[in-house]
Amino acid sequence: MQALLIETIGIIAGTLGVLAWVPQLREVWVEKLHEGISLPTFWLVSTALVLWLIYGILIGSISIIFANVAALTCILSLIVGVIRLRKAEAQDGADTGS
Repeated sequence: MQALLIETIGIIAGTLGVLAWVPQLREVWVEKLHEGISLPTFWLVSTALVLWLIYGILIGSISIIFANVAALTCILSLIVGVIRLRKAEAQDGADTGS
């Protein structure tokens, strides 16, 4: 019973942590905004999440594994979106001669 409660708390915390990325995902993918986003910070966060994922696998914690796979998916999607937007802007700038 106690282990189930602990994992449930972890799953709720992980879900809330992932939901925190939704506004940023919306800004990048829907509104096409990327100003002020630091890619080095996102790479650092991704590295931390990978290490947490490995830790979760090693200790067999479903909540840690779930939360970090979901968060990594969000972060990597943000990184891809920002890179694509910045490339498109650079290409548009080169095409217009600015």
